[in-house]
Amino acid sequence: MRTSNLIFCYISVFIIAFGQSALGQNSMTQMQTIIDGSQRTAKSKARDVYRHPIETLSFFGVSKNSSVVEITPGRGWYTEILAPLLKDKGSLVTVIYDANLTKVPYLQKLNKLYKNKLANDKKTYGHVKILEIAHMKPDFKTKKSVDFVLTFRNVHNWAKSGTINRMFDSFYKSLSTGGVLGIVEHRANAGTSLEQQIKSGYMTENYVKQIAKSAGFRFVSSSEINANPLDRKNHRNGVWTLLPNQRGLSEPEKELYRKIGESDRMTLKFIKN
Repeated sequence: MRTSNLIFCYISVFIIAFGQSALGQNSMTQMQTIIDGSQRTAKSKARDVYRHPIETLSFFGVSKNSSVVEITPGRGWYTEILAPLLKDKGSLVTVIYDANLTKVPYLQKLNKLYKNKLANDKKTYGHVKILEIAHMKPDFKTKKSVDFVLTFRNVHNWAKSGTINRMFDSFYKSLSTGGVLGIVEHRANAGTSLEQQIKSGYMTENYVKQIAKSAGFRFVSSSEINANPLDRKNHRNGVWTLLPNQRGLSEPEKELYRKIGESDRMTLKFIKN
């Protein structure tokens, strides 16, 4: 166990150093300023240690000049970073579920929370375009082709709802030729059944790669930036047992699970040919 953790630490240091080098000093300074900015909540900043936003965006190749579509951004964790990064020279479209085109109360609530978040801070988010889609028929195409489509911890939701192929087809239509699809997702052990993947919220890399391939994407590379060797993926409430949800845990259990951190995650990069 000590050996594997030590190896992981060495790999993490290398990846972080590579990511910082790829960004360049000026971009690194700008990104760090954004990461430290007041537009981000304290809760958001506390998750940086698990989500590595600078290294992740660098791995995908996102810069201040990029045109980006963020898919189902939840409460806006990455939007808090992408919006100021792309404000002056890039562009950002966020795709969310239309509250009138879903029967799921949680998604209706999320729609309101997200739109209010952006509306209440025009200085940070005034340039962000929101595209609302139907929950069970999520077909869309942006008005202009974009450089990047990014999605974070969402694939399991689309697999569960049976909309995953329509989603990936829409990603492909929205990207320019040579554009990048960047995916971060909870990672299941190889060979895990699809039923168990959907139940646990952890998806296999092979499943994600096959779905992307069927939509026309070419797999380029993966990174261990968001790996977590402490996550054994055998939790009674699936990935939601871990931070930030800690579903169904007693207070003593929550303290134990905090030591694990957030989930082990794949970070995958695909290209539209």
